Amino acid sequence: MLRALGIFKREVKYPLLQSNVNMKGTLIASISGIRGIIGDGLDPEVLVKYASAFGMWCLGQDSRPTVVVGRDGRVTGEACMALVTTTLRFMGLDVIDAGMATTPTVEMAVIKEGATGGIILSASHNPPEWNALKLLNSRGEFLSPEEGAEVLRLADETKEYTSFDKMGGVRREEYLMYHIQKVLDLEFIDSGSIADAQFKIVVDGINSIGGVAIPALLRTMGIDDQDIVFLNCEPTGIFAHPAEPLPGNLTSTIDRVRDEQADIGIVVDPDADRLALIADGGEYVSEELTQVIAADFLWGFRGGPFVTNLSSSRAIEDVARKHGNKVFRSSVGEINVVKKMQEVDAILGGEGNGGIILPDLHYGRDALVGVAMILQHMVNTGKKLSEIRRDMPEYHMGKKKILTGDSNPETILDELKARYSNDRIDATDGLKIDFDEGWVHIRKSNTEPIMRVYSEAGTASKADELGERFVTEVNELAGKG
Repeated sequence: MLRALGIFKREVKYPLLQSNVNMKGTLIASISGIRGIIGDGLDPEVLVKYASAFGMWCLGQDSRPTVVVGRDGRVTGEACMALVTTTLRFMGLDVIDAGMATTPTVEMAVIKEGATGGIILSASHNPPEWNALKLLNSRGEFLSPEEGAEVLRLADETKEYTSFDKMGGVRREEYLMYHIQKVLDLEFIDSGSIADAQFKIVVDGINSIGGVAIPALLRTMGIDDQDIVFLNCEPTGIFAHPAEPLPGNLTSTIDRVRDEQADIGIVVDPDADRLALIADGGEYVSEELTQVIAADFLWGFRGGPFVTNLSSSRAIEDVARKHGNKVFRSSVGEINVVKKMQEVDAILGGEGNGGIILPDLHYGRDALVGVAMILQHMVNTGKKLSEIRRDMPEYHMGKKKILTGDSNPETILDELKARYSNDRIDATDGLKIDFDEGWVHIRKSNTEPIMRVYSEAGTASKADELGERFVTEVNELAGKG
């Protein structure tokens, strides 16, 4: 029997050569979106600049574009959304105001409405002072690298705003119940059996939209409020703990699952596209396992390929072999996983950050469908989540961050490639080195001014030792410059 996977997620920030980078002054404008701190980089003129650029890009796709705009529960979300919406209207675009909505809900709304694109105001797992523009195309997918590069180019172009008689309109729509019903309509989800199981569930909504969306999903399945423990579910935007759903940030949530004798704890990030699980007894189930358990469930219904990124656990390959299916790897980043999924006609995909991508619904990470699949898996197997976890492969992962300072990450990666050229390496996205005893993946972050060093091995100590080894090597190589 496959053994329990334990993920050693120690998110440590290492200053590169002991440099001290002030991330507060950093605006990150990349193909992954526009992200920064309100009042210290992501200012009103910046929002107008990039919203206008996206508007110009949409005008190149459609003579009268429509854009769906939604936001998470951040304190700055309402004001940022008003500014973005007004900017798009002055560009001559019609806007559908989806209000406070999860990222996957906005993605599904773009598809439903046949919109030209979408914008989500959310900085995902970043602290509450951050916000971001996450940009979608007409398929409800994040912009491709080519599309994103074009928006960045247009940001520096002169903008032309429309006359008063050609301004875009705006209408307000709610899409959460549409999203939920689409999840429950899936052939492999039987909400009646989930309700009959009478699970006791702790929901940690990190004071954002997930605190509204996940309970709404559970209620629609037939789960009574008396069986739901609401934790941080008021969308105030003042996060009760750091927003990334890592074990060190969830100590009180883990304790609550144990103290309430709950069957499962459900934790999402502020825009509810990532899902972390806490098993009965207060046992943290790594985000790395979310996609693995979902795949184990879906492969019980149908065969087909799975796609994940280079930084995700080897556990998915082990489970795939059990079912006789294939796993394909892509560069890190949701759109990269999506493109690979479309290339190989995958039935499911995801990332080790708790993201599950089900093409039956849309090509985007979706915590709501993840919750439904995990609960259904518990019902179908008749097992507790802790038992399902113990059936999974045993690996441990370390995740470390290195603040880059003035060093050039590309130069460092090139030197590492040369140093390890005789090993099994993959330079598709940074550098991944596969050893018999484990692997390490070093890459520049798409969303922060850092380098990430991910490592995995059979024990926590070996994973940490492997990660520390490469943190040291990166610092040594940076010192040459």
